[in-house]
Amino acid sequence: MSAAAESFDYVIIGAGSAGCVLADRLSADGSRRVLVLEYGGSDRSIFIQMPSALSIPMNMKKYNWMYETEPEPGLGGRRLHCPRGKVLGGSSSINGMVYMRGAPQDFDRWQEEGAQGWSYADVLPYFRRAEGRREGGDEYRGGEGPLGTSYGTLKNPLYGAFVEAARQAGYPASEDVNGYRQEGFGRMDMTVKNGVRWSAANAYLKPALKRPNLKVETGARVQRILFEGRRAVGVAYARGSQSFTVRAAREVILAGGPINSPQLLKLSGVGPADELKAHGIEVVAHRPGVGENLQDHLEYYFQFACTQPISLYAHMGLFARGLIGARWLLTGQGLGATNHFETCGFIRSRPGIASPDIQFHFLPLAVTYDGKGMANEHGFQAHVGPMRSKSRGWVRLKSADPFEVPRIRFNYLSHPDDMEEMRASVRLTREIFAQPAFDPYRGREIQPGADCTSDEDIDAFVRAHSESAYHPSCTCKIGAPADPMAVVDPQLRVIGVEGLRVVDSSVMPSITNANLNAPTIMIGEKGADHILGRSLLAPSNAPYYTAPNWRTAQR
Repeated sequence: MSAAAESFDYVIIGAGSAGCVLADRLSADGSRRVLVLEYGGSDRSIFIQMPSALSIPMNMKKYNWMYETEPEPGLGGRRLHCPRGKVLGGSSSINGMVYMRGAPQDFDRWQEEGAQGWSYADVLPYFRRAEGRREGGDEYRGGEGPLGTSYGTLKNPLYGAFVEAARQAGYPASEDVNGYRQEGFGRMDMTVKNGVRWSAANAYLKPALKRPNLKVETGARVQRILFEGRRAVGVAYARGSQSFTVRAAREVILAGGPINSPQLLKLSGVGPADELKAHGIEVVAHRPGVGENLQDHLEYYFQFACTQPISLYAHMGLFARGLIGARWLLTGQGLGATNHFETCGFIRSRPGIASPDIQFHFLPLAVTYDGKGMANEHGFQAHVGPMRSKSRGWVRLKSADPFEVPRIRFNYLSHPDDMEEMRASVRLTREIFAQPAFDPYRGREIQPGADCTSDEDIDAFVRAHSESAYHPSCTCKIGAPADPMAVVDPQLRVIGVEGLRVVDSSVMPSITNANLNAPTIMIGEKGADHILGRSLLAPSNAPYYTAPNWRTAQR
């Protein structure tokens, strides 16, 4: 590193969900110089900022790394799309804007898995600090934080039919699935404020950019973390054809996400020694867990035709979409101002499970998540999938070239319990849609199809049609330093080196029981206090619901 390299107190790699939080919190008092390096560019696009356009940036190379998995043996050798945000705001600028924290029990499980100090009581105050809920705060929800959340208008009658059908099937309603009780059916929160996608860039980064001690460089492709001995002292990166180095006087903070963070650790000499040596990379610290423990949510779309012309299919033509966009530009309202995931549900797949392990997103349209597979008729669907897969995958290097994408394999359905849960979810979902609340609307079952009833039929359907819910995580897990597979300690410091932390969804020891953006932002909030050496927020004593009959009953 040249003596002329510019120096900052903190160098943050990645302006994604956690990186934007860190940029704001670490620069807030003006006393520390903070640099954020982001390969992507500006988020100034109607496709990003208008919530209903969510499937467009998710499929644009300009905003998405466009990763694909290796052929997945459990899915008949299919390669699945693994989108990751390549833009200010990271994946929070291209995701579905669902704000779901996960079950309280998830975080108590983290603590049991070695993430000391990350129990539900410990993390709830950080969820509250982050959130600015339109309805205001309470002991579970935040009303004053930067991250705006809101509910949809529920104008389409199909939303209400879904919740009522679940009630008729014997499931409870939940007043707030992000509050006391996740189990049940109810409204789904979204990261939308005043009709605009409220990404981490809008919530945290842009308000902080006016500070002279914060610098953000876009178009910066980080190549490796620089070490002197075992201490991280800087970062090497490229912009176009030029190469740069920058020094970090205090810490380098890796917030690249569950794919890029393990890749960059390995390129920098932190990871499984055998893998690094095979690519000619000098080993700084042998950490066999880097890139392992990869987890995701696998889901499928349970679709019905709708017998009344009330679904969103009526608005899918070019002219109708143009009107939606025009209204949104003029007023910030209408169908353009929602992600259309306005009701949801969480259930247990069988007796003997203490907290929900199946999630439903309801959509008054029959379409694939990427917007490409449109049904040619009015319809509705639920995105359904088990939330606690036991299958484990990995992220590994193809070569020592930092410009070459890594290898990704989730090993979906490699654990037999995962298919058992998939079968249960198909049958339980069909039962919900069969309830009287859907009688006025229910047409034929488009997918899986009414004749898909046997274990063999369901297995074949799942292998052929299930998709990623785009929730990769857990590749740099928090754990006790004595755990050989742990990558960071409970303060998010990379074990075996100094001056380096990882702060993003890769540090989750196990995946949460819902979408990942909310917990990733929480990790950024709590991580900032660890980095600054501040006293942590006082633990919450708010209780949470566990079904009293969980040992003997499925509902």
